[in-house]
Amino acid sequence: MDAELMALASTAGSAVVTALTTDLWQRAQASVGGLWRRAYPERADTVEAELTETRDLLLAAPEDDVAETSAEEWGLRFRRLLTTHPALAEELRRVLAEELAPAVPVHSQGNSTVFNATASGHGRVYQSAGNQTINER
Repeated sequence: MDAELMALASTAGSAVVTALTTDLWQRAQASVGGLWRRAYPERADTVEAELTETRDLLLAAPEDDVAETSAEEWGLRFRRLLTTHPALAEELRRVLAEELAPAVPVHSQGNSTVFNATASGHGRVYQSAGNQTINER
């Protein structure tokens, strides 16, 4: 799985868990259930029930570690979904942008930049997502 899809899955896990503790929880449940319905129709009802269980757990124990663990678990579920059905990535992006936007973590709402570089021998690599000044002689 490429880095962009992994980041998308992680963002989706965090956004869904955040949404489950807000007024967006039913929308999150329906949206996530819809994604699973497209990939695994036989599992969609179970996924929706598990979202309700996660919500109940989050509301009963609002500690940060419970939310963090739940976000990681749902991120893994999204990774597995996107690994087997990468075509759902666009639909997941739409769900995050249109239906769950208030729950998407602020750090993931901008454009994503992924750098890959390899240098060998005496080669050098300079990468920057912003301004960069290199003074060499």
